[in-house]
Amino acid sequence: MFEGTEGQKLIKQVRWVVVVLGVFLVAQAAGGIMNLRYIGAGIPPANTISVSGQGEAFAVPDMGNFTFSVVSDKSTVAAAQADAAAKINAVTAYLKGAGVDEKDIKTTGYSVYPQYEYQNASCPSSSSGATVYCPPGRQVLKGYEVRQSTEVKVRDTAKAGDLLAGVGGKGATEVSGLSFTVEDETGVENEARDKAIADAKTKANALAKSLGVSLVRIVSFSESNNTPGPVYYGMGASAMDSKAASTPEISTGQNKTTSNVTITYEIR
Repeated sequence: MFEGTEGQKLIKQVRWVVVVLGVFLVAQAAGGIMNLRYIGAGIPPANTISVSGQGEAFAVPDMGNFTFSVVSDKSTVAAAQADAAAKINAVTAYLKGAGVDEKDIKTTGYSVYPQYEYQNASCPSSSSGATVYCPPGRQVLKGYEVRQSTEVKVRDTAKAGDLLAGVGGKGATEVSGLSFTVEDETGVENEARDKAIADAKTKANALAKSLGVSLVRIVSFSESNNTPGPVYYGMGASAMDSKAASTPEISTGQNKTTSNVTITYEIR
């Protein structure tokens, strides 16, 4: 059957079929192993340890923020609005003249409220001493209050004290909430996070050594951070008047960003 030229051809064909079949079976087996590995990779590890780390980063603030209001009380709405507009225009002109960009001056509130006062009614007198009915008092409109509030960003923090005093001298009756921030906090947050992760890794390696185990891989990570915005200076309504206030000495200090991380490792 396998003798002669025809037999040799048949043998070669059979061998070729066997090789192709073998390659096919190897590929199928490899694919099955890869699929098994992929499916198994989603199984949560049974043995883990979790460690926490903390990192801090400091930055000198490069921006200040404060708010001020102008308030006008007049007998009519029109008069109150005109007076408030004159005050806010004067303050705005001062800020622009001091180098504050128009985009950094933002109106945050505008309101008009009627103002009332309570008047007691006159009670009629009785010569006989009998009880006399006294009519109730009543609310009497005495005028209107217009209030406009504005938020200011101070990009040159060295001018913060001068600006606080200056707006008071231009008609602002309330100045408050001076706080200092870092305009781009991403770099500070990244620095704090890197320190927190390094702290957690150091703890994980020490813990693994103490337990006599090996770290395999990170299976989970979480982070929380805190960037407080401290208030360094503020004035209430009673602290300002139409006269220029003395310039306060302002210290920007440093802002601290704290990152807290938790890392879970698979161990063996």
